[in-house]
Amino acid sequence: MRALTASEVVQVWERGQRLHPVDRALALLAAADPATSWEELAHLPVGRRDELLLSLREASFGPHFASFTECPFCGERLEFELATNQLRIPRPKGLETGDTGVLDAGGFKIRFRLPDSFDLAAIANDPDVPTARQNLLQRCVVSIEREGALVNQLPAQVQSQLAERIALSNPQADIQLELSCPVCRQNWRLSFDIGAFLWAEISSLAKRLLREVHTLARAYGWREADILSMSATRRQAYIELVLG
Repeated sequence: MRALTASEVVQVWERGQRLHPVDRALALLAAADPATSWEELAHLPVGRRDELLLSLREASFGPHFASFTECPFCGERLEFELATNQLRIPRPKGLETGDTGVLDAGGFKIRFRLPDSFDLAAIANDPDVPTARQNLLQRCVVSIEREGALVNQLPAQVQSQLAERIALSNPQADIQLELSCPVCRQNWRLSFDIGAFLWAEISSLAKRLLREVHTLARAYGWREADILSMSATRRQAYIELVLG
C-alpha cells in the first residue's frame, strides 16, 4: 500500500465530509488504490480492510502511533504509543484462510462468511449493540443444515459458538487494547478503530496542507495544484521563507 500524496489527502478529506465512517474507511483505500473498485473494497472482510488501512497508515505516517485516552474510572489522561506490528493479529492456526467457513455445532452445519463493509453499513442504525450483533450474525450466515435439511433458525448456544468462530476467523476486525491507569491502578480494554484513527490524522493533515496552500498562494500567487505537488520538504522551506 503506497502513501497518499498531498493532493490525494485533500481530495479524500473533502469527499469524506459527506460520508459515513464506514464509507470514509473505503474512501481512504480507494484513494490509495484507484485500480480496485469501491464494490471490491466494500466486499473485503472487515479484518482484511483494516489490515490494508494499517498498511496505508504506515506508508503515509510511519509505523508508530501516539494516542491518548481518559481513564474511565478516575478521568486521568493517559498518553501511550503503539506500533503497527503490535496491531496486526494473525488468524489462529487451523482456521480457514478464506472469507467463508463451515461450523459443525449442536447437530447443525452452518456455512458462514466473514462480515464486510456492506454488513457494517446495514447495522449502522440499529437501536442498540445486542440488536446490531444479532443482525450482523444473521447476515453472515450463508446456510444452515440439520440432518441434511435446510433450516432457518439456530439455538442461542449455537449462535454464540458461531459468533465466536467468526471472531476467531477475523481477529483483525476487533482490536482491543489492554490499558492500565497509573493513578488509580484500574485495568480496562479499549477498542481501537484504525479507520477512525487514520481519518482523524488525514483530517488534521488536510487542514494543515490547506493552511500552507493559503500562505503560499497569498505570498506568491501560485495555484493549489502546484503547491500540493511540491515535496513536503520544499513546501516547508517556502513556508519558512514567507514567515521569516
